[in-house]
Amino acid sequence: MSETVRSRFRELAVASGLVDEAQVRAAIAQLMTDRSGNAENELNDRELAQQLVTMELLTVYQADQLVAGRTKLNLGPYIITDWIGQGGMGQVFKAVHEMLGRECAVKVLPINKTTPEAISNFRREIRAQAKLDHTGLVRAYDAGEDGNVNYLVVEYVPGTDLRRLVRARGKLSVHQAASIIKQSAEGLAHAHRRNLIHRDIKPGNILVTPNGIAKLSDLGLAFHLNDPNDPRHGKIVGTADYLSPEQIKSPTLVTSVSDIYSLGCTLYYAVTGKVPFPGGTSRSKARRHLEETPWHPRRFNEEVSDEFVDLIGDMMEKNPAERVQTAEEVSERLAPWAREEGVPVNEPMDRARWQAPGVPDGDEQDTDPNDVAELGLSEISGLSETSAASLTQGSENELGKSSRKPPPPGSMSVVEQFRKARRLPDDPIQFGLAAFILTGVACVATGILIGFILGYFFPR
Repeated sequence: MSETVRSRFRELAVASGLVDEAQVRAAIAQLMTDRSGNAENELNDRELAQQLVTMELLTVYQADQLVAGRTKLNLGPYIITDWIGQGGMGQVFKAVHEMLGRECAVKVLPINKTTPEAISNFRREIRAQAKLDHTGLVRAYDAGEDGNVNYLVVEYVPGTDLRRLVRARGKLSVHQAASIIKQSAEGLAHAHRRNLIHRDIKPGNILVTPNGIAKLSDLGLAFHLNDPNDPRHGKIVGTADYLSPEQIKSPTLVTSVSDIYSLGCTLYYAVTGKVPFPGGTSRSKARRHLEETPWHPRRFNEEVSDEFVDLIGDMMEKNPAERVQTAEEVSERLAPWAREEGVPVNEPMDRARWQAPGVPDGDEQDTDPNDVAELGLSEISGLSETSAASLTQGSENELGKSSRKPPPPGSMSVVEQFRKARRLPDDPIQFGLAAFILTGVACVATGILIGFILGYFFPR
């Protein structure tokens, strides 16, 4: 590559403040030594960038950004070292404080979304998270502005989120799922005690370290109970696969038990590898939360006990009054299966045994993790302005053909429906009677067919 381009990269690297001229020269000298004295102008920018990475003066992300011509790799005193991911409300970067040397995660509100309302919501998240301090929650460290960029600095949690973990490894063991959800419930209880409702509990918002330590994250949609100043008060906010029925039909009446329902859906996902209502549109998912019961968890995980299924059912009751009432109770009921030290998640998963029967037609995967109701669920965003009656109006068109549609809410609880579904395939008398009848019908049909064939080829 030409001397001009090479010099430009050197200028960009030094201008970024990440390296100085002496360090760049040392990298070039090392490259020339490794290449037996090749001319300096034969080195290209990629090679020099890679050498700076090898010398641990730059991260791979920083080197790529410099090669692309970007030199601003800081937000205030925080040096950006890597990109973590994209959330519904902004991008998340890995960073290190220039003076303290502490690793952290920096959540950035994208400039193209920097509207007065978005900034207000972002600052509400900052203030909400700053009031919380619990091992089961991602802690907030700092916040600030850098030019037009608003950012929130939070605890960096190594590992992955529960959604990615399940999609990569398949369903979790009961012990793994119980340990992760129990820790999340304890963090959620801390938030609830301060009258803070999360409103977007889902696998993508539960971070899990390789040692099995779980932390609930992303309070972007959280609000203080009955806060009339919340700009999203009365709106449907959340993610379609984990919305509680009351979030859909009565969003002004959302309480802490709404988070319990979403956490129950998350627990279902963890032990089955499936969202409660796969496939369909956001509108159909919302209606199914109102009217249907998910497939029995044992269809996807034979290790789930009756008591564990009952807990999932109690957390996912349609009627908030019949649901588990506190996150503390969720934690207590999960205790028999959970392990205090956490269950490592880097152990191999036995996926050969996972054969998921009876899955409804349609996409089996959950919705886009960034599909946040207020911002992305355009199909149901107007439902909060309608009456509860209009929610179910016309539902027969989408759901009336479903043979799994349960009785009207209130006539049978989710736990009772799970239990009913559980007994049917396990009843040996019913199974034996059905097998006897089917065998008899098969024998009669075979005899008739043989008689027809013999009569045709060997007539009297």
